[in-house]
Amino acid sequence: MYQCCIFDLDGTIINTLHSLKKTVNETIKQFGYGPIDEYHVRYFVGDGYKKLVERTLVYCGDTELTHYEEALTVYDEMFKKYCLYQMEPYAGMPDFLKMLKEKGIRIAVVTNKAHDRAVECVETVYGPGFFDKITGEGKGMKCKPDPEGALKTAEEFHVEPSECLYFGDTNTDMKTGINAGMDTVGVLWGFRDREELEAFKPKYIISHPDEIRSLFNETSENSPAFAGE
Repeated sequence: MYQCCIFDLDGTIINTLHSLKKTVNETIKQFGYGPIDEYHVRYFVGDGYKKLVERTLVYCGDTELTHYEEALTVYDEMFKKYCLYQMEPYAGMPDFLKMLKEKGIRIAVVTNKAHDRAVECVETVYGPGFFDKITGEGKGMKCKPDPEGALKTAEEFHVEPSECLYFGDTNTDMKTGINAGMDTVGVLWGFRDREELEAFKPKYIISHPDEIRSLFNETSENSPAFAGE
């Protein structure tokens, strides 16, 4: 029985695509670039804002990253303004998380989003104190796929990695779970496709949170969606 569920943020518990697209396009507009579409934003995010800015500039033609340092500063300013822009929880996620809490399962967020912005996003959508722990980039914590954030979460909850389930929508998340020795759940409602997730052989791949309720709720009519199915 799992004692802890750890979730990625962007593309997993909150749809932040509009926020990220707005922020990055307002950033590159300052340098005469853009806009870029949602498809590219989906594939540029996931490894922290520095990588997002780098990938976007290269895509726009700044292959030498001439504007990189200045763009990081502009991005930070824009993200403060648009961090909460058109955010919303994914369908079924609030009820699923409430069910986990009712079952006594600890829930946490480990994300490559800057820590202060991560807390702001999560608490705006789910309320202060809803998650037992939120860990974002910064404050000395290594970025995913380094397992440090996930492992420290398990340690704080006094559970073994094998008792944790790690949810995410990208290859970075699958690598994080694997590196931490945790079973992984690839979610298909996020920013990447099934093929990317299947390459890392997650324990489960799901299209809706209800598909995995049976792991925690014996009365559920749904069965866990094994990755090979």
